[in-house]
Amino acid sequence: MTPEHLSPTGTDDPLAGPPPGCPAHGIGPGGLRRLYGPEAENLGAVYEKLREEHGPVAPALLHEDVPIWVVLGHSENLHMVSTPAQFCKNNRLWKPMQDGTVKPDHPLMPHFAWQPICAHAEGDEHVRLRGAVTAAMSTINHRGVRRHINRATQHLVNKFCEEGRADLVGQFAEHLPMAVMCQVLGMADEYNDRMVHAARDMLKGTETSIASNAYVMDVLMRLTARRRAAPEDDFTSHLINHSARLNDEEVGQHLRVVLMAAYEATTNLLANVLRLVLTDPGFRAQLNGGQMTVPQAVEQSLWDEPPFSTVFAYFAKVDTELGGQRIRKGDGLLLGIAPGNVDPRVRPDLSANMMGNRSHLAFSGGPHECPGQDIGRAIADVGVDALLNRLPDVQLDCEEDELRWRASISNRHLVALPVRFDPKPQQDVKAKPDHAAVPAQRTDWQVGAPTPEYAAVAPAPQPAVPPQQPVLAPEEPARPAGAWRRFLRWWRGY
Repeated sequence: MTPEHLSPTGTDDPLAGPPPGCPAHGIGPGGLRRLYGPEAENLGAVYEKLREEHGPVAPALLHEDVPIWVVLGHSENLHMVSTPAQFCKNNRLWKPMQDGTVKPDHPLMPHFAWQPICAHAEGDEHVRLRGAVTAAMSTINHRGVRRHINRATQHLVNKFCEEGRADLVGQFAEHLPMAVMCQVLGMADEYNDRMVHAARDMLKGTETSIASNAYVMDVLMRLTARRRAAPEDDFTSHLINHSARLNDEEVGQHLRVVLMAAYEATTNLLANVLRLVLTDPGFRAQLNGGQMTVPQAVEQSLWDEPPFSTVFAYFAKVDTELGGQRIRKGDGLLLGIAPGNVDPRVRPDLSANMMGNRSHLAFSGGPHECPGQDIGRAIADVGVDALLNRLPDVQLDCEEDELRWRASISNRHLVALPVRFDPKPQQDVKAKPDHAAVPAQRTDWQVGAPTPEYAAVAPAPQPAVPPQQPVLAPEEPARPAGAWRRFLRWWRGY
């Protein structure tokens, strides 16, 4: 049991933190470690110190020394998200919010503020709102989405392929998810540089983030009005027409959550996977040698560097115990995705290949598990494979230690990923995404080694097949495709 003075909502120790430069800087009232400030620039190291000092659940301090529990253990995180009788996401239960410790201008207020969305609801209201979102998700044509991902990737690569150099964050990873999600929501015409900039800006907490949020919400509310008047076969229309009868405000807020969560998570996922391919020789060798497929590489990245490192927040509905700590009613707890993924009880050897293991915490779990994770995986799978097929000789264009991240308590965003490659010609991507063929995902591209160019909308001919015969349907196959091959063909969208 935790001593009383360590309870995040029970400490009233007036001691101020040590002055800057002191070895104990980063320690706040009650002897609790801060999750912000100079000493918290490497939060991974802070989490490991907390794990060593307190075990799988540790007390800590957010900005302005707001107390919080950090759940560091893999099983403890799963228990928290899967036990709605004890823990929920209704932040109106949080004691620091009730007693005024969290001020309206708190720097993390965008994460804290209650909204009429399923992520903050529970009980019947959660069932109503979440049911509408998951039902709308179920109507998405995943084959069509994968074709659109491929076509959007070709469009983006066409913009820089002739230059021989690019920034795969600013010119690719930050654009592809927005292009795809605008298509899914039914507002493909709204995808442009301004939308991408607004999405990035509103997540940074800058002076212009409020205006950027207003711009995004204006786009989504206009979309809601259009689809309310004239429904089409898209996510927004299905959300509006669901039997839950969401009003316009509820529709707009859920569109914002779906768009921004999918955008930020998938942008980080794309950047992280590409960085691993370009900087980790072992990772690259497994891909080049066929020991790992692109989808397996994506899962490995979700273990090692999840798109969101923590999620704000869960709240105790009753007095309880978690990870040997006494948790009081009204306490807040951070879902520790990144520290949970490296829990030594689950991963004693962090260098071990997880080989497609999906038991990571990257998409949370329980009633609030991410409903759009399949789209995020598809964007990463198809986008990374299509990009590497177009640029098989791509190389990092800086030293690895020159790469920089923009870090926050919720995630790490790679600022830039400069690369070089032999200039390539543009490819024709005029065909509509619903009719464009998806190239077969290959396992024999060599990162950094010259290979023949591959067509954007059709796989390259195989030498063993006469030119007049169709490549994908040979007249005399040597043997019927096995179950695994049939599954791969279905997964790739043809």
